[in-house]
Amino acid sequence: MQGGFQSFLSHGNVIRNAVLQRVRMVNPLLQPIVSSRFESVTPARIEEHGFESTTISDILNDKGKGADGSWLWCTTDDTVYDAVKSMTQNNVGALVVVKSDANKAIAGIITERDYLRKIIVQGRSSKSTKVGDIMTEENKLITVTPDTKVLQAMQLMTDKRIRHIPVIDEKGMVGMVSIGDVVRAVVREHRQEVERLNAFIQRGY
Repeated sequence: MQGGFQSFLSHGNVIRNAVLQRVRMVNPLLQPIVSSRFESVTPARIEEHGFESTTISDILNDKGKGADGSWLWCTTDDTVYDAVKSMTQNNVGALVVVKSDANKAIAGIITERDYLRKIIVQGRSSKSTKVGDIMTEENKLITVTPDTKVLQAMQLMTDKRIRHIPVIDEKGMVGMVSIGDVVRAVVREHRQEVERLNAFIQRGY
């Protein structure tokens, strides 16, 4: 995944070079202005280059409650088989796990990776194993907040090699995002940035 993140940033440099080439063709005098706006982006300086406006909250709002598995859940007493069946039916890769009591407090998450590593590889039965036996427990979760910047979340997921990350606020879990959600948001930001620059080049503003 680390290589994928670096590849994505390299793709951003390809876009940059294409825009600068366009500038040279349209108006060479604009090149110093646009070039300074499109300095090479690295993870350490990523927030300096116009992508800081999108947060995890924006992703959750776009998905909507219940959409794309944001609010899908199972209990600690459910079988792994039923949890995986729910993931498959809803086309998601992870479920929030709640405790099997009246309060339904958050207990952790179960992911497709948990299923592969702790059931398939170990030769265990998914129909006789409880979700609570293989889930990632709440106190071990790597989380973000609604205010976390999207690129910060992307870097965190890349560094920790995880594909799903719970979103927590002061009241508890408010949703979950996947690496796919994050990548789509960053791609959209790239596209909008290029469109703004193109409008500038064409004297759109």
